[in-house]
Amino acid sequence: MAQNLPSASGFLAEIRQDDGRPIDPVFASRTARAAFRERTADQSLCGVLLHSGAPDAALAHTQGSTLVLAGELYNQEDLLRLLPGHTLPSSDAALVLALFGLYDVHAFRLLNGRFAALLAAPGRAVLATDHAGSLPLHVSAAPGRVLTATEAKALRTAPEGRSLAARPVRRLPGVHQVPAGTVLDIEVATGNCGTHRTWSPPQARRIVPEEEAAGTVRRALELAVRSRTSGDTPLVVLSGGIDSSSVAALAARRSATPIDTVSMGTEEADEFPQARVVARHLGSAHQEIVIPTAELLRRLPHTVWAAECLDPDVIEYLLPLTALYLRLPGTGRRILTGYGADIPLGGMHREDRLPELDTAVCRDMDTFDGLNEMSPVLSGIAGHWSTHPYWDRDVLDVLVSLEAGLKRRYGQDKWVLRAAMGDILPREVVVRPKLGVHEGSGTTSSFTRLLTDAGVPHDRVHQAKSLVVAELFDRVVVGGRHPDEVATDAVVELVATRLLSGVRPVPQ
Repeated sequence: MAQNLPSASGFLAEIRQDDGRPIDPVFASRTARAAFRERTADQSLCGVLLHSGAPDAALAHTQGSTLVLAGELYNQEDLLRLLPGHTLPSSDAALVLALFGLYDVHAFRLLNGRFAALLAAPGRAVLATDHAGSLPLHVSAAPGRVLTATEAKALRTAPEGRSLAARPVRRLPGVHQVPAGTVLDIEVATGNCGTHRTWSPPQARRIVPEEEAAGTVRRALELAVRSRTSGDTPLVVLSGGIDSSSVAALAARRSATPIDTVSMGTEEADEFPQARVVARHLGSAHQEIVIPTAELLRRLPHTVWAAECLDPDVIEYLLPLTALYLRLPGTGRRILTGYGADIPLGGMHREDRLPELDTAVCRDMDTFDGLNEMSPVLSGIAGHWSTHPYWDRDVLDVLVSLEAGLKRRYGQDKWVLRAAMGDILPREVVVRPKLGVHEGSGTTSSFTRLLTDAGVPHDRVHQAKSLVVAELFDRVVVGGRHPDEVATDAVVELVATRLLSGVRPVPQ
């Protein structure tokens, strides 16, 4: 089952009990597409797979049921031990379907992966996300019809569905996002839906000695990197901070040849000197890409288009990554990042008060769902597949559960990660203070300046950023416009004019 890219990175699927006309697929992901269609006695299944060359491996069949899987699993060896007999599944999709035959919806509690899944069974549509919802999944359901897709925009022309116990998508009536770590079990004939949670962030905290904590973090992260680097040489996005440097170092230790690393900056700011220290230490084939600020800001529509997110802070984090992915040569690279470590480790909390630190970790873990920060579509719009070891299920179980004093210790943020990686990274990397990707690339300051230059007062900049992101969402996700057709400057001018004239913004 080891290959460089997953068999499928996304899908649109329709289950119908009538002969209605299928909706046309619309995706941001740039990859090959393959249509599929099946018919049983009581319903039909059809759709489109976004695939890497082997679409059949993303489908599995048994006794009138079909499983559609986008993404990949990271604990196949453990899962295979649960299956009786000597016939081993030939793909991740077949493995999940075999486990479903034993455990039904509880099979998804066993999976550590980056995936979205649909099981079409007689009278049922079972939809599942991974523990973090890192491959977003959306659904529109009504009696006799269930439509589901890994990008909300693919459902923008779907007939209006009924209300579900899930997050509604802005201005797409009846379209909902399946929560992270959740299974929706839908009765096709009625549209009735049952909900099953398969993962939640740990609430209890573990008290362990320093050495044991560092060792546990090291082993968990090593396994997460190993499970993501079984194919060709990966490309690691490197800033020179402890998060990305740790991933790069562990990937380099597994590779027989030098790994590839890449850093991104603008004429306003970069972290090239810090990344060079790590690249030289690892002997990686390193590349530096300078993206002019004007080009970076032009990628705002592409970032909203890919992430389908309305949070302006998250869009600022993702903008430099999206711009970088669109600049990478070629397609089909497996990309590893250090993104996301700050959330379970409280890396952006820069004070020493432990109650506030743990409160910040709890809040961030409670509110990450639906922000689509980990969405593979961000790299998929350039034809790549990205994955984030810090959001491996087993890594999160370790990092979140550690007591706050192991995360902020001796005046250092993310102390336990620094202690875990201290023997394989240069000293200056291990002690380097935290700097967010939006800070290191000058993204936040340049976006702010774009608004203030348009006349937005400083005290209304964050509100203006929210309105800009919402307007972009309405144009590229709801309205179906390609981001190349949407000018960031024009949207900023529109928002600034509305704010300064006192025009009431459109409700969000």
